[in-house]
Amino acid sequence: MFRIALCQMQPSLLKSVRKHKEEARERAERMVRDAAAGGAVLVSLPEMWTCPYDTAVFREYAEEEGGETWRFLAELAKEQQIVLVGGSVPELDPADDKVYNTAYVFDQTGACIAKHRKAHLFDINAVGMAFRESDALGAGDKATVCEVTVEGSEGPETFGLGVAICYDIRFPELFRTMELDGAKLVVLPAAFNMTTGPAHWDLSHRMRAVDNQIYMAGCSPARETKASYVAWGHSCVADPWGTFVAHADTKPCVLFAEIDLAHLEDVRARLPFLEQRRPALYHL
Repeated sequence: MFRIALCQMQPSLLKSVRKHKEEARERAERMVRDAAAGGAVLVSLPEMWTCPYDTAVFREYAEEEGGETWRFLAELAKEQQIVLVGGSVPELDPADDKVYNTAYVFDQTGACIAKHRKAHLFDINAVGMAFRESDALGAGDKATVCEVTVEGSEGPETFGLGVAICYDIRFPELFRTMELDGAKLVVLPAAFNMTTGPAHWDLSHRMRAVDNQIYMAGCSPARETKASYVAWGHSCVADPWGTFVAHADTKPCVLFAEIDLAHLEDVRARLPFLEQRRPALYHL
């Protein structure tokens, strides 16, 4: 068993790109330090925590891999001796001049061991809102799973860590792919809004956890009603039985949860439907 923490950060409202990023990094550093001090060995930040959630400014805030924010996250993971899912940030790829919504994963040495580019972009003109991420972002093209080792209550534990971002959760095929690739915990930096949040946030996390008999950890920004995009909040962790083992409200907080891989294996043994799949029947 080991402890994780989700940093439900208050978004910055500062207009200057430099000052906005500085305030965001200060808040992130403080929360990650608090998470590590509280015993977390794996910590996540929320989606697009370094910039406003606004397609018009993603390019302005974007940095290349290895840039200032990347180095900040690497040093923080190394200093605190944690696995750090660096939320997501706008990544500029000089190879194609596209901006991606990207989550980097760093191990306890500060090495970047994985990165996930949001694969499914939030393009919607319904349910009372219009938003088109594809106007500003490129789409990732892979499921992301990496092997990590953390210090548990009874010694080191090694497992598959999956990473996805926000709208990715609506595509069960991606999560089944991660489970087949060995994921036992999936961390989802995400910013559901005030329409989709109350309708589907809790439901989606429980569904993906039950479908794949995994732990699901969704890390949202805190709710800031003065922001141009208001996040639902309610960061949460669901276990393989679909039970919430941790759930936040809307305010800034560090949410802790215990991950029990023995419980995961017990659930899979008692209800072995993953072994009973019939892939030849499915149109995938």
